[in-house]
Amino acid sequence: MVSFPQARDGASDHLLTPENAAVVIIDFQPVQVSSIASRPKRELVANITALARIAKLFDMPTILSTVNVATGRNQPMIHQISEVLSHVEPIDRTSINAWEDEDFNQAVKATGRRKLVMAALWTEVCLVHPALDAMHEGFEVYPVIDCVGGTSPEAHQLGVERLIQAGAKPVSWVQLICELQRDWNRGETVPGFSDILFAVEGH
Repeated sequence: MVSFPQARDGASDHLLTPENAAVVIIDFQPVQVSSIASRPKRELVANITALARIAKLFDMPTILSTVNVATGRNQPMIHQISEVLSHVEPIDRTSINAWEDEDFNQAVKATGRRKLVMAALWTEVCLVHPALDAMHEGFEVYPVIDCVGGTSPEAHQLGVERLIQAGAKPVSWVQLICELQRDWNRGETVPGFSDILFAVEGH
């Protein structure tokens, strides 16, 4: 039971790696969280916090975006995310579809990554719209399904189905963290890996 002496190249791997993927988190703001009806809100917040911690642990390029904070119509991103990713400045916008915001669009492309791990509220709108646009432009999109929610179970499910029909590759946050870790020999991330799993397991 010996791992290959040479790990696969992370930049060209067909699976998700810290070297080939970026994390995109959109519109996790109090109003949006409070309106979710497809998943328990406490579970949703625990799961999206785990995703934020995963992005930080594996030092992945991360884009945060909010809507209508500057206009005063909405509140900033929930503190559970902003505290974990305090080094990332959210990109505020007025467009419902984040992909149609120039700053957001350029920030995603500036990462140089073609695999996008995405979570947004709501599933059926603020996840579906930019994900469809990103795939149309040749990106691979991996929506983290247990980190998102919709205004009803049906709305969430229809959003997920539309993404899959368009070619998105749904994942869970546990699937993601295991795919990124890949080998226990990558010892520098093992303590953080365990901390994230046990923290959410205990919620």
